[in-house]
Order: sequence, then structure tokens, then C-alpha cells
Amino acid sequence: MKKSLIAIALATTFLAGCGTSEINKETNAEVTKAVSGKAELGSFGVDLSARNEAVKPGDDFFMYASGTWYDNYVMPADKTRYGAFTGLAERSEKQVKEIIDDIASRSDLSDEEQLIADFYRSYMDTDTINKLGITPIQGTLDQIAAIKSTDDLTKVFGNAWLTGAASPIGGGMWFNRLDPNQYEMSIGAGGLGLPDRSYYLEQSERFVKIRSAYVEHIAKMLTFAGVKDTQARATEILALETKMAEGQWPREKRRNRDLTLNQIKREALAEQYPGFNWDAYFAQTGYQVPQLNISQPEPVKAMIKLVNEESMNVWQDYLTFHTISNNAGLLSEDIYSASFDFYGKTLSGQEEPKPRWKRAVAEMSGTQSLGFAIGKVYVARYFPESSKQQMAELVENLRTALGQRIDGLDWMGDETKVNAHAKLAAFTPKIGYPDVWQEFDGLTLTGKDLVGNIANLRQFFKAESVAKELKKTDRNRWGMTPQRVNAYYNSSFNEIVFPAAILQPPFFDPNADPAVNYGGIGAVIGHEMGHGFDDQGSKSDANGIQRNWWTDEDRAAFDAKADKLAEQYSKYEPIPDNFVNGRNSLGENIGDVGGLAMAYHAYQLSLNGKEAPVIDGLTGDQRFFLAWAQVWKEKRTEQSMLNQLRGGTHAPGRYRAQAPRNHDAWYKAFDVKPGDKLYLPEDERVRIW
Repeated sequence: MKKSLIAIALATTFLAGCGTSEINKETNAEVTKAVSGKAELGSFGVDLSARNEAVKPGDDFFMYASGTWYDNYVMPADKTRYGAFTGLAERSEKQVKEIIDDIASRSDLSDEEQLIADFYRSYMDTDTINKLGITPIQGTLDQIAAIKSTDDLTKVFGNAWLTGAASPIGGGMWFNRLDPNQYEMSIGAGGLGLPDRSYYLEQSERFVKIRSAYVEHIAKMLTFAGVKDTQARATEILALETKMAEGQWPREKRRNRDLTLNQIKREALAEQYPGFNWDAYFAQTGYQVPQLNISQPEPVKAMIKLVNEESMNVWQDYLTFHTISNNAGLLSEDIYSASFDFYGKTLSGQEEPKPRWKRAVAEMSGTQSLGFAIGKVYVARYFPESSKQQMAELVENLRTALGQRIDGLDWMGDETKVNAHAKLAAFTPKIGYPDVWQEFDGLTLTGKDLVGNIANLRQFFKAESVAKELKKTDRNRWGMTPQRVNAYYNSSFNEIVFPAAILQPPFFDPNADPAVNYGGIGAVIGHEMGHGFDDQGSKSDANGIQRNWWTDEDRAAFDAKADKLAEQYSKYEPIPDNFVNGRNSLGENIGDVGGLAMAYHAYQLSLNGKEAPVIDGLTGDQRFFLAWAQVWKEKRTEQSMLNQLRGGTHAPGRYRAQAPRNHDAWYKAFDVKPGDKLYLPEDERVRIW
């Protein structure tokens, strides 16, 4: 239900092996449907039945666009949120299940197909898993019990990603921000069991109750390892994690790239960060680490202090708990159920666990699992090549629109504009699937040992990462599999990436009205381009090198606009006394507001000066903004909303749908007037890109 900092860091290392493979472009019902000539949603690509026309668009554009759906949708018991992303993710999930079932039913399997079949069988073999109980991780628990010194403790920390333990100090291989052609180890502070440091430090009744429930949960999990006096020991673990939280930076500070770039030579590490056996730590990882980046200097020092001052017994209990907790989804159902009771029900408001096959699909679909082996089949079955071609055209249209908008900026000078154009021209789009697929040569899995399979996968990807540490970075790498419903911008490679699974309605439909595609996937493209020019992405240049390419005057003008947007979003209050963190979500909000402006500009260019037709009583501009709002329709449990506010970088979907309030065309399209709740005077509308 959660991951340690080390797991997250190495899961984003993306040092994938390279190999070529032909994609079978066989046609099938799904592909034929995608090019059938009829929009999937409504008559032109938007679900008009979802609207609540009793709500004024200028009062609540989210509820106007999706209010009938929102009021009538009943959250399934195994979900904490549902929306456009979730709907597509479910479609992808079912398609992946069909792929796995097809493979598992055959005997004439390729090596990669055999890996898929064996892993799935091991995950679904609940009889064996339940008989084993906690024994699959007993070796790690024994190692923890045998700790006698801080050096022993450090070795367990260094090996935490492979074992599923936790560590207050951790990291993984990423890109050198001053030379993206090199890999570089990045180290930071982490190791908390609750979603964010605020869960430990805030004193409101809500958080006091969560901490009390957390102690009960820790105590219950410790019983699976035969620990005695669990209540007192759980209380001490909470006290330790509270001290860890006190020493860590808040999220809005952790995303500041000026503060998180602190490169250091390996030989200087012990002098500048004394009290920690770095040799023992790195010996567990296998990396040579000639140079590294300390992303959070003061927090790392605070964690070192705790390693040396806190009781060894408490550290052992901390590691015992987190090892059980982080592996709970791979162990017997009683252990998983105990984990779900807290992380699912209490923290997220999820009433029932997901069916086991869905958990299996999720475990198999990541970049550090069999996701690309499955993705290769997914693309062949479900992704028409025509969608990739249309997306490429949309990307170029958005590039043109942003270029024109840069030219028209009245707050940016010519010198900075030259650098901005250079960065825009250098954007590399990746659409659908990798040109070079991950290979799995040397990976061994069986149908009867789930924890062993996970260990083999972790070791396989770590070995690949270690082998590539000192080599030139692999620009063919993808940070998401094709079946993932999402998109991303990678500042080090200055690339925008759109997996195949997001190129479906409501984001993209080759048969939808152009206004819908520009308001959906067009704005998503603009959002990802916008990350190259948000408050943090704008600190890297056309080559992905972190440096200041702005004049001081232009940077100050940009920061003033960004501050205004942060203030605007910080006024949203989804839960009483719990607000959107406009500073932590600033990059995403700049991406939304700027991406929407780029997409609207590109849509207008596509009309070639002609008036868009009126369809079902809606103008082109109305269809454009409705498409945007329905992309962000969602419903959440209150607990899930709280997690998003405290632990996420995005504003909730309700407020992302309101981004058009910063665009003049939206006011005209929906006749929004002073006095409407979302109305902003022209001088308060934030226009950045």
C-alpha cells in the first residue's frame, strides 16, 4: 500500500536494457472501432448527459460540465476516486487482463510470454501464498533482528529497495542535471509510513485520530513477526517517525530545483555528511558513485543524527514493521487484509480491496516489472498507427501555437525569447510506445514463488542500472509503459511523452469534433509542454541543463505571475480547514493554465479564420472548454482528497476544471459576468504562456 523513498527513487531510475522488436500490426475489433468514423462520446465527442445545466458555468464550471454525473455516480467499494483517468485505466486494465489470460491459456510461449504467465500464476496462487504466511520475508526479518551496530543498520538501509524494508536515507540513479548525458546518484530523506510529514505534525483532531489508528496498525503488523509488547513498541515507532518528519522539508520546498541541486564528489561525502558509513551503504547498492547529488542537505544530516542517537531496538522495530508493511501485498491474505484496513480503509476511504487479478495486473504493469513485455502486445492489439500520426500533427500544431504566444508576450524581453524558442524547438515528442523495447534476457521467474519473483525482478533492474551507471544516458528510455493512462515531461531530455493508453476518449478521439480533441489531448500536450516552462522546468535549457537562461527582469516578471497563480489556487478549500497547496501544485497549475491557452490558440489556428460550426447548440469555444472540464471530472472519498491535498502535486480535478477562469474566451463563450462565483476581473486573470 506504500513505498519507501528508496523504492520510489529506483522505480524512477529507468535504466532499461535496449533491444529491437517488431510490432505485429494486426487489426482487431478495438482498432476497427477506433477508426469507425463515429465519435465514442455523444454526437461529437463530449458526454452532454453528464452536464448539470441548472448550474451556472460562471459559478461552478466543474458541476456545470459534469454535475449530473457527479451527483448520480456511486463510488464502487474498491475505489477511492473515479474519473476520466480512472475510466480509461479500467479499460486498459481489462485489456491487459485479456492479454495475460490469452498468454496463460497457451503452451507455445515465447520467453517473454513465459515470464508473464509464470508471474501471473505466482500472484494468483493464493493457496501457496496463504500457506507460506510471513516466511517469504523471514530472511530479511532475521537480518534485522541480528543488527548489533550502526554499521549493520546502515547495510540494511542500503539494501532496502531489494528487500522492501525502509530507510530514512535513500535514493536512486537519475540524470546529472548539469550534464544530462551522465547518470548520477541522488540521495534524500524519506522513510515515513504516513502520506506526508503533515500527518505527524498537525494537531487537529483529524490528524490525531489518524496517528492513533496508525499506532494500532503498527502494533497489529508487528504481531505477524511474533513481536511482544507491540503497543508500546508501536508508540515508539511513531515517535521516531515524528522526529524524522520534523527533520524533513515540506513538499513545496522539496520541489525547488535550486535547493535540491547539491552535487558532491564521493570522496568529500564523509567530511560534509559525517556520522554515516557511506562505504557500507553504497556497497549494498553495487553502484560506484564517483559523484552524487544530495537533494535535501539539512534533512539528510537530520536523519544521520537520528541514526546515531535513536535506540537500536526502535530502529529494528521500525524496520520490522516496514518490511512487513511494504511486502504485505505479496504475503498471505491475513497480512494483506491488516495492511488494507489501515492504508485502504482508514487513510483512503476504500471499503473493499481490489480483486486480486487487478492487483496482479498493477504489479506486473510497471516499468520495473513486466510492463514493457505486456505493452508490446497491448500496442499491437489496441493502438492504431493512425492515432500516433494524428498525435504527431497535434504536437506540431501546439508547438507552433506556443511559438506564436512566446512572440506575443509583453512581459518577456527579446533575449529571453530567443532562449525560449530554442527550448521549444528542441522539444522531443514520444508518442504511443518506445522505438526500442526493454529486453528481459537473463530474468528468471517461476509460477510458485511470488516474493522470489519480485526479488528477481528488483535484482534484474538494479543490475541493469548498475551496469549503465558510468555509460552515456539512454535517450530511448520511457518512464511509463504504453498501457499507462498518463503523460509526462522529462526536463533532463526536454521530452514530452504520451503513452498509447491516454490516446483515447475523452482525451483523444480521431472521430471527434476538432474542438474536443484540442480541449482534451491538445490541452494535455500543452500541459506537458508547459512543464518545460513552469516555475521549475523553466530552470533547464534546451539541452536539459539546469541553468538560468532568463534575464533578471524577465524572471522577476514570471515569478510575479506564478505567485499570483499560487495564491489563486491556495484559496480553494475542498475539505473544511484543508486547502489546496498552491505553491506545491504550482507547476501543475501553470501547466494547466498555460496548456489550455496553447491548445485554444492552436484550435483557432486550425480554423483558418473560419467560424466553427454550432453543434447540438454549442459553439466551438463551448465545446473546447467543455472537453477540458470533462477530462477532469472525478469523484473522491474525503480521505483520498486529503491525501491529494497533503501528498500530491496536482490540484484536485474539480479545480483543474476551473482553470478556464483565467482565459478571456471562456468568459465570452459562457457569458460569465461580475457576480458569478468564478469571475475574475481582467487584471486578476493569470496569463503566463
